[in-house]
Amino acid sequence: MRLNAQQANSLYGQDVKDRSGSKIGSVGQIWADAAGEPTWVSVKTGVMGQKESMAPLQQARITDAGLAVDYDKSTVKNAPAVDAGTDEPLNTEQIEQLYAHYRLAPQPAPPAARGRAPGAGEDLIRSEERLRVGTESQPAGKARLRKYVVSENVHTTVPVEHDEVYVEREPIAARDARGVRADIGEAEQEMTLRAERPVVSKDTVPVERVHLSKDEVVEQQAIDDQVRRERIDADIPEPSRRRR
Repeated sequence: MRLNAQQANSLYGQDVKDRSGSKIGSVGQIWADAAGEPTWVSVKTGVMGQKESMAPLQQARITDAGLAVDYDKSTVKNAPAVDAGTDEPLNTEQIEQLYAHYRLAPQPAPPAARGRAPGAGEDLIRSEERLRVGTESQPAGKARLRKYVVSENVHTTVPVEHDEVYVEREPIAARDARGVRADIGEAEQEMTLRAERPVVSKDTVPVERVHLSKDEVVEQQAIDDQVRRERIDADIPEPSRRRR
């Protein structure tokens, strides 16, 4: 189908896909014929350099994924190219090369009556704003480490020993009594007892190394802004309006 000017203007930067659905690149510039109808499109293929391959808009169609042309990827990539970002009109030689590459029949020139009318004045230039988004580095605060002392309660246990005394009584049999001295009177026996008690001491030991490090993290941040564009409406008397 033939694309109108409004459809063509919506294509800038959109993906360009071949007849099989493979991505070729993105829309660079669009050229119109003498009647003002969009005819050729340049495709940014991503190849290093400053050239954009040309493709015809004849039989092209707009899809949800962008612009689909009726040629394979190789044919478009090997087509005659133009300088990236150029706004120069195509000359006769370039147009002939494009028609030959795509094996298209040259379009007949429009009738003279469809040209610029005498006294029409200068062209109106329609302009629009494009959003240019970049980044700048700025301070975002300071990170610091601070060491201080806190006290905490520690509960633990430790085993301690102590001596316990008990009395053992051993009867003396008659056969064992011989040789045992038997005295009647007072006597004492003394034993030294031992007991452990907990003793607490403190050691200071290194347990951890701590320092600050940083990573650079890239994240997508949404930008919402407004851009202005000009529109040109034609006010043509009904008897002079072109019938399609």
